[in-house]
Amino acid sequence: MSVTTVIVDDQHLVRAGFAMILAEEPDIEVVGEAADGLAAVEVVQREQPDVVLMDVRMPHLDGIAAIRRLVAAGSRARVIVLTTFDADEYVFSALQAGASGFLLKDTPPDELVAAVRTVAAGEALLDPTVTRRVVAAFVDGVTRTAEVPPPPELASLTEREREVLVQLARGRSNAEIAERFVVSETTVKTHVGRVLAKLHLRDRVQAVVYAYEHGVVRAGVGDDG
Repeated sequence: MSVTTVIVDDQHLVRAGFAMILAEEPDIEVVGEAADGLAAVEVVQREQPDVVLMDVRMPHLDGIAAIRRLVAAGSRARVIVLTTFDADEYVFSALQAGASGFLLKDTPPDELVAAVRTVAAGEALLDPTVTRRVVAAFVDGVTRTAEVPPPPELASLTEREREVLVQLARGRSNAEIAERFVVSETTVKTHVGRVLAKLHLRDRVQAVVYAYEHGVVRAGVGDDG
């Protein structure tokens, strides 16, 4: 079964280039394109793709605002933000809006293809160096905001599920979490799935956002805090 994809960018040559790369893959199908955020929302709602490649800077409606509209409309498409700007504020805003990953436009073709498959499979996509900076941004931002009561769904997590959420927020892989808790990767995957379901989150990236926004992980607290 093909991974259906929509490409959103205000430059025709960029869209054509991405489409050509993806068209060479037998398991990926480009089902639509858009040149701005407004058109992107329409195309995605019509085609219901698995993955959206979304530019950030576009006329009429930027990519981050378009992501917010799609999430608000209940779209299940997973969004990879593509931009020439390796700037923390874009990463931060895109993940808060609901993106599942972030790649620069000069990413090699094979990495772009792998990214589409990874996100379509439900995994999060974020370069480790970017992850560390984004986490730091969350810490800085959260520590400046007023304390708010934790959301009620947090109470539904078991002690182990909460521990797994903390490890996700610290950017650890399933293998690393399994080693830490001396359990199998399959067990960790089950815990991660339950955490995402109970907290109504799309993927691991959203778990990171959630954990920092709601104080599950805090600045200056060690791995076991």
